Amino acid sequence: MPDEWLPQPATEDIQLVKVLHALGDPVRLQLLSVYLEGREVSCDLDGLGLDHLHKSTVSHHMKVLREAGVTATRVAGRNRFVRLRRNDLDRRFPGLLDALLKGLEG
Repeated sequence: MPDEWLPQPATEDIQLVKVLHALGDPVRLQLLSVYLEGREVSCDLDGLGLDHLHKSTVSHHMKVLREAGVTATRVAGRNRFVRLRRNDLDRRFPGLLDALLKGLEG
């Protein structure tokens, strides 16, 4: 069975208000810091540093990020892999992710 991608907005449909809303939560900012490493990440709670949260809570946060256009989620069987839509976000809002990264480091 081939991999599939969960629904996400097209690059030109990503809205700044939705991105900022999605990133206005501490858990989602923590997820962003993981995704900023640039690799595809499994939804394993331990690997995300979110093992203190319920799986459904983390799934909700991932859905908010995906529906805002911040991330893309690939489904492979029963597994889900998330990656940051860095190129799309940089194209729509140049410098936004770099500014957020500096804020997360400081």
